[in-house]
Amino acid sequence: MATAQTAIAAPSTSVWCPDVTVATLVVRAGALLMVEESVSGRLVLNQPAGHLEPDESLLAAAVRETLEETGWEVAPTALVGIYQWKSPRDGRHFLRVALAAEPVQHHAGRRLDDGIVRALWLTPSELQAASEHHRSPLVWRAANDFLAGCRYPLSLLTHLA
Repeated sequence: MATAQTAIAAPSTSVWCPDVTVATLVVRAGALLMVEESVSGRLVLNQPAGHLEPDESLLAAAVRETLEETGWEVAPTALVGIYQWKSPRDGRHFLRVALAAEPVQHHAGRRLDDGIVRALWLTPSELQAASEHHRSPLVWRAANDFLAGCRYPLSLLTHLA
């Protein structure tokens, strides 16, 4: 009979790992901060978003990605939602953590990440009308949840160093 100690210690030979990403929802004067980016030769719209890096907290990743992709420093204020999605194009699985954030300071001369064409501010109706250009269904789902008032405390996101 295997003990709990044995079961815990047994290493797994294959572990499935989704891509963990963060996205920020930033509003200024009624418009959402978005990025237009080139993905596989196609221009798409997305929130400032990107992959979590090793040893990085989700909050730090959101702040870093927003600065790198838009030139905006932001301060996260709330968790909007956590979304799981499988891309029909390539079968990749994503776990996206969407955070509300306040704009703090814009660095207009900052070079944006490769692939980012520009940062822009879109009203919710402009974003919804451009749905065929969204990078994924996660774009509107997170925006819609944010606009509906979904806000959860950042204390739900714990990073143990």
